[in-house]
Amino acid sequence: MVHHQPMDPGAIESLIEKNIPGAKAQASDLRGGDHFGVTVVSPSFEGCSMVEKHRMIYQALGDAMKSDIHALTIEALTPDEYAEQGAGE
Repeated sequence: MVHHQPMDPGAIESLIEKNIPGAKAQASDLRGGDHFGVTVVSPSFEGCSMVEKHRMIYQALGDAMKSDIHALTIEALTPDEYAEQGAGE
């Protein structure tokens, strides 16, 4: 029998930052260790559709998406998009 420890937001950030070149990730636990929100800013997203960006993040997380993460809310931005978003507030 497999017991799953709750996933740590820091582990999600590390997986994303290790597997997506130039990525900066900020993850938060939305509910009890299996529902997370993540904001990822990376120049690797330049020219990608939202679906492509999300696919890159899912691939970066690998097996954690199958076992440890039940739900993930993603905000994926290029550095320019992130700067524009910040300037608009």
